[in-house]
Amino acid sequence: MYKILLREDLAPKVHLFKVTAPAVARKAQAGQFVVIRIDERGERIPLTIADWDRDEGTITIVFMEVGTTTARLALLKAGDAIADFVGPLGVPTHVEKFGTVVCAAGGVGVALIAPVARELKNAGNKIISILGARSKDLIFWEDHLRGFSDQLIVTTDDGSYGRKGVVTEPLKEILEGGDKIDRVVAIGPGIMMKFCAKTTQPFGVKTIVSLNSIMVDGTGMCGCCRVEVDGTTKFVCVDGPDFDGHQVDWDLLLARQRIYLDEEKRSFEKWQCQCGAH
Repeated sequence: MYKILLREDLAPKVHLFKVTAPAVARKAQAGQFVVIRIDERGERIPLTIADWDRDEGTITIVFMEVGTTTARLALLKAGDAIADFVGPLGVPTHVEKFGTVVCAAGGVGVALIAPVARELKNAGNKIISILGARSKDLIFWEDHLRGFSDQLIVTTDDGSYGRKGVVTEPLKEILEGGDKIDRVVAIGPGIMMKFCAKTTQPFGVKTIVSLNSIMVDGTGMCGCCRVEVDGTTKFVCVDGPDFDGHQVDWDLLLARQRIYLDEEKRSFEKWQCQCGAH
């Protein structure tokens, strides 16, 4: 069992757990994920590692309630335990001194991009971060990301905080500016990453995206995370989750993300009924 040492509620339906997992913490790197199972009857779900502390032996995960398992997970509190916590899994984000890197995060993607930005900064890069969300109440980790950034731009769809608009707008302006941009990292909803890649493509700037959101069991067995990259079938959980955004078949990926919507809805409704019965 893996004990939850700390719980924080970061935004509506967005939660942080710091979990005791010394073996995972010893080897964790930016861009990797863990597979958890709440209890022996629970399903396996992958969650990206938001932070780690090797000395403390802890892993930090941040998740949004989107279905049955994440809703169940959100019922846990500090002192509770998770049955399975396997990792680190996936290929770590490639980090070297590129020059100037733009890190664009959408929504919960800020929790995933923060360790990437930190490691890129530690490697000597200049970091320009763009943090976007639908509204002010969904913004979190702004100061955390600022700590690794030479410049931080915040956008909200409704203009309730920061700059009104979406992350692709300042991204395009930065690319059109006088400074050379050597790499872009974009993490967030599939549609956001797609349009970040489309924005950077005319400028020829390599753009790395993290396709963690399409994974199901995260072990390579289910095959649900198949994506087409440069005309070749890849599995996100074992070949990624990072890929060149200009080579991803986005239409196929977005269609695959919708495959289980009906089943997920029925599962959540059934769980809600069972909770109500108790």
